[in-house]
This record gives sequence, C-alpha cells and structure tokens, in this order.
Amino acid sequence: MKILITGMAGFIGMHLAQKLCLKGHEVVGFDNLNSITYEASLKLDRLKALGFTGNLEDGAKHQIGKLTFLKLDLQDKEALTHLLKTSNFDAVVNLAALAGVRLSTKRPYDYYQNNVTGFVNLLEAIRALEKKPLLLFASSSSVYGDCTKAPFSESNTNIHPVSVYAATKRMNEEIAYTYSLRFNLEAVGLRFFTVYGPWGRPDMAPFIFTRALLKEEALNIFNHGKLKRDFTYVEDIVEGLIKILDKRLEKPQPASFEVYNIGHGDPVELMDFIGALEEVSGKKALLNFMPMQEGDVHLTYADITKLKQDFGYEATIPLKQGIHSFYKWYQEYYHI
Repeated sequence: MKILITGMAGFIGMHLAQKLCLKGHEVVGFDNLNSITYEASLKLDRLKALGFTGNLEDGAKHQIGKLTFLKLDLQDKEALTHLLKTSNFDAVVNLAALAGVRLSTKRPYDYYQNNVTGFVNLLEAIRALEKKPLLLFASSSSVYGDCTKAPFSESNTNIHPVSVYAATKRMNEEIAYTYSLRFNLEAVGLRFFTVYGPWGRPDMAPFIFTRALLKEEALNIFNHGKLKRDFTYVEDIVEGLIKILDKRLEKPQPASFEVYNIGHGDPVELMDFIGALEEVSGKKALLNFMPMQEGDVHLTYADITKLKQDFGYEATIPLKQGIHSFYKWYQEYYHI
C-alpha cells in the first residue's frame, strides 16, 4: 500500500513511518519543519534516524528505499494538491499540526492557520480526487475539556474545549464529518491521550521533568500535583494506527466517519509519574508546587472500548517500562 504521512518529522509521524516501512508499505511523508513549538533540530534528527541525510530543507524529494520525504506545508494549497493528484495514495495519515494547549493561548492565529486552514486544504485536495484515499487524522483528548464524566467516551457529546488548541482539533472533527457526508470521504479521527516515549516532544511533561531532574532544577508541579493523565506509550499508539489502516484498507467504507479514543485507559497520578521517573533515574526530584495553568485540565482518561471492539486495540506497555525506554533514549540523545 502507498501511504502519505503529514508531519512525518513529528514525534508520532516518525515512529509510524518507521513501522510502516518495516511492514513493507511505500511511505511518503512531508513536514514544514517549523520551530514554533520546539526547535526544528529535533525534527531533523528524527529524519536522520529514519536514514535521511543532507539538506532536507531544500524542497527536493529525498528517497531511501520505500520511504520518501519532502519539505511541504499544509498551507501550500498548490503543492499539496499536486502531490495528492500525482501520487495515487491508498491512505493519508494527517499528523501535521501545531500541538500544545499553553502556547495556543499565546498564538491563536498560528494555531488556527496550521490546524484548521491546513486541514481544510488537505480535505480539498482529497475531495478533488476521483479515487479518494482513506483519511486518518489526529485529534486530541483535549477536545473533552475539563470533563468530569470519566472515563471519557466518544458517545459523550457534552464536551467543551478549554484551549485554542483543543478548539482547533474539535473543528477538525466537525469539518471532517461534513466532508465525509457531502463528498464521500472515508475519515477516521483519533483522539490521542498524552503520548510519550523516545523522540518525544520537548514541550510535554516527560521531557520537561527529565530535563529538570538531570539538571537538578525544580519541577513545576501545577495544581499542586492533583492531576491525572492517561499516559500512552508511542509504540501502542502506532500499533493502533496500523490496526486501523490494515482493516480499513482491506475493507473500505466510503462515505463513513468515526472518531475513536486512543490511549492507555489507565490514568496515572502526576506524583506517581514523577515517582516512576525518580526510580528509573535514581535521582530525587525538587518540587515547586504551583496553581492550575490556564487551558489545562484536571484529568484525561480514555475509554478505549470502541477502538478495542472495532479493531482489537489494546495498550500493552506499562508506565515503568515506557519511562525506562524514554529515559534511556534521553540519555543517549543528549550524551548524558
């Protein structure tokens, strides 16, 4: 199968590309390599880990075996449309977006342009095709807002995003539903729950906490530590995406739309997460307890029943094993 991954230099995109190639698929990926949420150097290093070298920002196609990368932005409608029109993809996995709830409060326009306008450009490019590929797209657990009905279920429609980032992801779901209904698209949205692991995002808690711990700096603990997160190891996420791709490509369902939670289904107290990191590192954390952050939520907790029933998904990597793998990668990457 021929699969397009947008945001391939991102955290999940890199891991997905690697696994799909190992399974024999032809993969084309692109990324705009911006530095808005974190430095592009990490994105370039992810691509190097996939085997790409040289100047990856020159706009040319770079190919290694069945894996191709090019620098491209979802906001470049002409280039995006040309790529889709000339490539005959079986599936498109949209992972390109500006992520993170806190920065979205400071830069709402950038988040709207990247996450909403860019997504509509992709939908339009797919709509124009006679043979339309399956579309998988990244949503987020943040669409549930500060939900008190736990675990979070896709059947709960009484949800209210509390950050600009979350609002853009909720818009993606609504727009994809409408395109599916009106233009015969097969679309599947995935609400990711706190993904972590090797090559992870520097703006997320595992990365921030590990950096502070190794530098012997205080960890800022928001809401005085009274937070729970459904930490999900990246390998489990990728396995889930591949299960969906395999089943839907085998039995296409034109003009269909579904949203699924994809998480571990077992929320962890923030202080327990820190305790596990202390155990792996052998270091004691310095804690700076702080009030709740604007746009943050008290709990994320995925009900994964629907994804399990439809695709046999199950998260298998326990927290301590996942933290150990992440910590080992961090030490190797930063030569600590």
